[in-house]
Amino acid sequence: MFNAQRVSVVMPVYNEESVIGGILDQVAAQPLVDEIIVVDDGSTDGTATIVRAHPAARLVAHPYNIGNGAAVKSGIRAASGEIILLMDADGQHPPAEIPNLLRHMDRYDMVVGARSAGTQARWHRTIANRLFNAYASYIVGYPVPDLTSGFRAVRAPIARSFLYLLPNGFSYPTTLTICLFRAGYAVHYQPFASPARTGSSKIRPLRDGLRFLLTLTRLGTLFVPLKIFLPISLLFLLMGGTYTIGKLALVSRFSGFGGLAISIGVVLFMLGLISEQIALLRYINSDR
Repeated sequence: MFNAQRVSVVMPVYNEESVIGGILDQVAAQPLVDEIIVVDDGSTDGTATIVRAHPAARLVAHPYNIGNGAAVKSGIRAASGEIILLMDADGQHPPAEIPNLLRHMDRYDMVVGARSAGTQARWHRTIANRLFNAYASYIVGYPVPDLTSGFRAVRAPIARSFLYLLPNGFSYPTTLTICLFRAGYAVHYQPFASPARTGSSKIRPLRDGLRFLLTLTRLGTLFVPLKIFLPISLLFLLMGGTYTIGKLALVSRFSGFGGLAISIGVVLFMLGLISEQIALLRYINSDR
């Protein structure tokens, strides 16, 4: 059962005037919700006007479009509840699912709404999400069924402790997930059926996909460097060793390319070891 704690819902919005009013009505109807904070990220339509007029919502307005992640960070800073529930305002996160996330918060530090198979997106985004999920699972050492879901409930002090790491773009769910897993917090995934979003997506697949990949790699080198450096190091060592042995067997001559590849592999391995020691020192000096 969910222990009674103050719950703040944080919704980042950008040009959502066609749906925001109905979403706010549905969220306000949830008895477990104590506060609704809508962060308008520089909308150019009537979104801010609708939110400002809603009796249950509190508006935080950016003067211009900074980014989805920046809006989430502004909402987290403004929230007064012990639990912060993050959700989108485009219809993909049903307010009726809020109790299903909150009922696990007595046992977990973060509960993530995991979109059921077949409800996430178009086929190319589904494939990309699966690849990102597999990469994230490798980094954290735990199955991550939905890395990019922005529908999640998290304890407020924990969310604020990682604000400095959250990017201003769409990859804040990725960062928050990796941070909590690697810091040793308990994370639970709650399946839900995600309806199709209303309007066009703000995500640009190629640009934001590359950012997700870069964010995952950056967090991997921050928390578990050897998991990033070691496979690349082994690849160069295997390539250099194989090429050198083949060259010696065929022409009885040492290969400069093989020696270079082996040297790069050794250097990458040593960099991984040094980075691992730095990461361990950070853990020693922290509470976790």
